[in-house]
Amino acid sequence: MDNQQYNNNTELHTGYNDLSQVQVSIQSAEKMVGSATMSLDPEAMDHAERAISNARSLLNEAKSAGTGLDTDFLQNCELSLSQCEHQLSEARK
Repeated sequence: MDNQQYNNNTELHTGYNDLSQVQVSIQSAEKMVGSATMSLDPEAMDHAERAISNARSLLNEAKSAGTGLDTDFLQNCELSLSQCEHQLSEARK
């Protein structure tokens, strides 16, 4: 195999990678929301809100590319993000 052919095949894209990325982004958002709501720091809350937004975007992409086999996982992700949004909303009051 020549080097050019090898370089063209180094990026492997699978549904599993997408779902893992969604899961990690939601876990990150959960941690940021927890930290922001404990500190009540407005800047931390803004960062947490951005993390939720990024996770929601990844979740929506995963939903649109879904196989139908990952429905429970995606529903749990949706629930987790909704809880994050609610927690952050309550902290901002």
